[in-house]
Amino acid sequence: MLRMASIKGISGKIKEKPEDFVVEEIAKNGTVLKLNTKFSCENLGMQASQAGKFVVFVMQKRDWNTMQALKVLAKKAGRGIKSTAFAGTKDRAAVSTQLCSIFGANAERLATLHVKDITINGAWQSDTGVELGGLTGNRFAVTVRESNATHDSIESINKELNGLFPNYFGEQRFGYRDNNAAIGIAIMKGEFEKAAMDFLTNTTNERNLDSIEARERLGKERDFKAALEYFPQFLKYELMLIEYLSKYPTDYANAIRRLPRQLSLMFVHSVQAELFNKEVEKRVKDHKAEQVQGNIIGYDTETVSPDEQEILDEMGLTKEAFKIASMPELSCRGNTRLLFAPYTDFSSSVSEGTATLSFSLPSGSYATVLLNEFMGQ
Repeated sequence: MLRMASIKGISGKIKEKPEDFVVEEIAKNGTVLKLNTKFSCENLGMQASQAGKFVVFVMQKRDWNTMQALKVLAKKAGRGIKSTAFAGTKDRAAVSTQLCSIFGANAERLATLHVKDITINGAWQSDTGVELGGLTGNRFAVTVRESNATHDSIESINKELNGLFPNYFGEQRFGYRDNNAAIGIAIMKGEFEKAAMDFLTNTTNERNLDSIEARERLGKERDFKAALEYFPQFLKYELMLIEYLSKYPTDYANAIRRLPRQLSLMFVHSVQAELFNKEVEKRVKDHKAEQVQGNIIGYDTETVSPDEQEILDEMGLTKEAFKIASMPELSCRGNTRLLFAPYTDFSSSVSEGTATLSFSLPSGSYATVLLNEFMGQ
């Protein structure tokens, strides 16, 4: 992604260990969910109810992704993953805090559960659960190791940015194999065989040798029954498709429907994200760093700007393509998002080849994108 800062970025490595990437959620009332701190509903401007069917709690985790951590907690509380909710997802390779809820659980029991590298920093019964997006933002403290940073070099970039940075969607949006958008475009065009086979056989950025071998073999042989025997068991979503295709080898659309809807939606959302990122990049090139809203284009987007239309044309898409007649459950109405986002409470420290950058971001903005402004070349 194209940087806005013209000054050369600092060098270094991030996420060498989870403690190098600390993420503290900022609740709706502005309270930072600080590490190793107990919270009550009153602290967060919420209401408790002894007869409430939900348990709302502050979860602190280390080296867990949000869904895996909640799955373990829910199981120990005698509930399933579908009973859980969270305000926002957090990186796995991090130490983080976040507000979550479980329907049908008991607060006292949850508070006493023991799971390695997970701590409950307060829990209470409530009549309502946590909703996705129910946060103000996140506070970050990022350690950069083996760095050439100086206080002056960091402050020079900070001064040039002046509290704004390009609000790109981060790489996480596009999947570790960077093929989410390609799969999404294929789905939008009704090319379900292409979408399914890209999901199953693309090896871009794949590091696991067993996965590479399995994906390449399936791409050559296209024998789904045989693939059931050799595909790695940890590729559980791929195996969902393969199992279905072993019985119905040409029904690619319904094979895709075997995936969780949220995962399939991510493919289409990543197309929206790519369109948005291209608009941000165009504005960075044109030096138009303004805190204005851009479209996350969907079929219900009212006004498409000339820049957005040009990008749609380049990608061979229309806004109407986001209304997917053959798979309506994946249709996207559209939304808006700041093209350039604010960052606040910035501070830094430098000591013997190590730099620490601390800052707060609004909900939905990516720390890795801001870090690219400080570390990109």
